[in-house]
Amino acid sequence: MALEYWALAMFAVLMGLLLVGYPVAFTLGAIAFGFGGIFLGLDFFELLPMRIWGIMTNFTLLAVPLFVFMGVVLEKSGLAEDLLESMGLLFGTMRGGMALSLVVVGALLAATTGVVGATVVTMGIIALPAMLKNNYAPEFATGTIATAGTLGQIIPPSVILILLADVVGVPVGRLFIAALVPGMLLIALYLLYIALRAWLNPKIAPALPADKRQWNKAFALRLARSILPVLTLIIAVLGSIFFGIASPTESAAIGAVGALLLGVLYRRLTWKNLQIALEQTTRLTSMVFLILLGATAFGLVFVSMGGDDLVHDIFTQLPGGAWGFLLISMLLIFILGFFLDFLEICFIVVPIIAPIAAHFGFELTWFAILIAVNLQTSFLTPPFGFSLFYLKAVAPPTMRISVLYKGIVPFVMLQLLALILLILFPEITLWLPDLSDEYHGFTK
Repeated sequence: MALEYWALAMFAVLMGLLLVGYPVAFTLGAIAFGFGGIFLGLDFFELLPMRIWGIMTNFTLLAVPLFVFMGVVLEKSGLAEDLLESMGLLFGTMRGGMALSLVVVGALLAATTGVVGATVVTMGIIALPAMLKNNYAPEFATGTIATAGTLGQIIPPSVILILLADVVGVPVGRLFIAALVPGMLLIALYLLYIALRAWLNPKIAPALPADKRQWNKAFALRLARSILPVLTLIIAVLGSIFFGIASPTESAAIGAVGALLLGVLYRRLTWKNLQIALEQTTRLTSMVFLILLGATAFGLVFVSMGGDDLVHDIFTQLPGGAWGFLLISMLLIFILGFFLDFLEICFIVVPIIAPIAAHFGFELTWFAILIAVNLQTSFLTPPFGFSLFYLKAVAPPTMRISVLYKGIVPFVMLQLLALILLILFPEITLWLPDLSDEYHGFTK
């Protein structure tokens, strides 16, 4: 058997072991050393330290722990709870108002925290009991919470966008700008669907009782105290990138410092919370970089065995040419999202298909956004949808997982609709980053 076919066998073994449940980082490394040692010799791995050094000295990837720290600090400071309660009362006068407020809050938290698990758990603890008490249909309530929490995947500053930018080879700032309009498209689709469902069937999402509606000066002050800090941080972080004041890594530092200052000003940041935030940041960052190191070893062996050339030949000979490749690659990522985590897909699959997309002449910023929107569905699709697991952990014990599965189906369909629109109309994604490049005097 030719060496490149053994590379495909290596990929098949990896998929099998991941589906069984073996740890990702160690499985990647073990398979790389196993196949590499047999077919390339142990001396081949003298190249690996240079690859690892390149990763650890990558200035762009320094934004990952900084943005994670910013998100965890904001979560521990209690600003998310204030925002949820205030926005729930603000939209409560409408049918489906609490669900609409969750989408808005999810978008605001996505632009400040970007940590999906923390957002889903926070909204599940605070909003789900209130929605069920107000006679919301359980599947409608859980579907909205789980979906709103995943907006942190596509709305910058998103960790997955930083990683995708590094893997695909596009500037992080340009990818952040490109993600804005697709993110707004998703939000608009969610809001439209919720409003339409609530209008057609008021029983699944009734308005709050009149005695819970607050439209006085005290409520206006409370609303301002909840929203203004979040908006200020969003403007400081994203504005500094979009206007060329700071690089994404520098803006991440601004966000981390800003989150600390807000926690201190609102007297919510205790030494214990700070310690927990540092521990969680270290844990999440270590997980990301361990997987990245394992994927680097795997990719080095896979490419050296000719696996990338074989995959390139297979995809370039598909019926339909470039669009056939695009359809198959998006379908592959969507199906893998049922079983694999977004990090695994980002580090294992994307490095293989990104060069093929470049070969076909696709704009890589657009292609990366398609992957990001597609990967967002992986948080919702069973059996391994992490948003569903997060929400089930804080839902009432009597609520079955089947209720959560049923609730996310319409929202997954909306995400696929958004993906189709972005494929058919690339200008949705590209007009804003192109405008930004023109503003800063860059040329294609």
